[in-house]
Amino acid sequence: MSDFTAALDKLAARLGGAAENARRLSGGASQETWSFDVAGEGYILRRAPGGVAMASANAIGLAKEAEVIRAAHKAGAPAPDVVLECEEGDSLGPGYVMRRLAGETIARKILRDAAFAQARPVLARQCGEALARIHAIDGVDLPSVDAGEQLARYEELYRSFETDRPIFELAIQELKKRIPPPVPLKTLHGDFRLGNLMIDANGLVAALDWELAHIGDPAEDMGWICTPSWRFSEFQNPVGGFGEVEDMLAGYRAAGGDPAIDEARVRFWTMLGSLKWGIMCLTMYRAYETGMDASVERAAIGRRASECELDLVLMMQGKL
Repeated sequence: MSDFTAALDKLAARLGGAAENARRLSGGASQETWSFDVAGEGYILRRAPGGVAMASANAIGLAKEAEVIRAAHKAGAPAPDVVLECEEGDSLGPGYVMRRLAGETIARKILRDAAFAQARPVLARQCGEALARIHAIDGVDLPSVDAGEQLARYEELYRSFETDRPIFELAIQELKKRIPPPVPLKTLHGDFRLGNLMIDANGLVAALDWELAHIGDPAEDMGWICTPSWRFSEFQNPVGGFGEVEDMLAGYRAAGGDPAIDEARVRFWTMLGSLKWGIMCLTMYRAYETGMDASVERAAIGRRASECELDLVLMMQGKL
């Protein structure tokens, strides 16, 4: 029996049985995700890689992640049910356990497979409703960042590369001119997009991967799912490649979201989202270029910065 198997059995005992059918899932870029059963019930373990927590500039940490997911679930937002957190005696490192949900997370399937044909027309409104409930979460101590601070943070990161990308330069200056007036800041998911959403035949099941949750402008979550890179080539449908912004906003307002959040505000955050993702792509290419991460995946993602440049040009021209 491996150390991990023994540790998982110890954890399963807290759930009333022995761990069965344990397997590591491919999802989750920064944390390990495991599926297992206990006494006929399905669970998901999310823990630090190898059981060792790694520092991250933006991630809130697994303990805080579990706290915000619990708060979201309690608020009626589509979120997993966290049933326990790992303890030192579990020998699994930082992490938590959720009840396993059924659904699909692969964007290509959600956007194209016949199994989700009935879900796609209602997803944008459901996303708006979900975001209204997420943004109503209170009482969780999270980092706060507004539009100006976020733009400044990514400009500083971009400048650190000492590279000439005229489109990024132009977009930074244009975004500075377009910063919207302040609104009350809310609890945000922080990475609300296909890939982090579980969908079934009826629509949205749950928002996953809460590690970037923070306090910010509510339109940030909306702009992120509208960012062209997260439309997965279905550019004609602004919301995630499946819906319209007005439907998302209608759902948001119907579920109690701030009526001050409008399409113009979402457009600003969509453009900032493309800039952010483009700079993230540069970060990944720099990791490949310097040998910090020599994987082909890093080089391939780094190449996508050019896609963001095209998207930014089209958005500045009002064509996307």
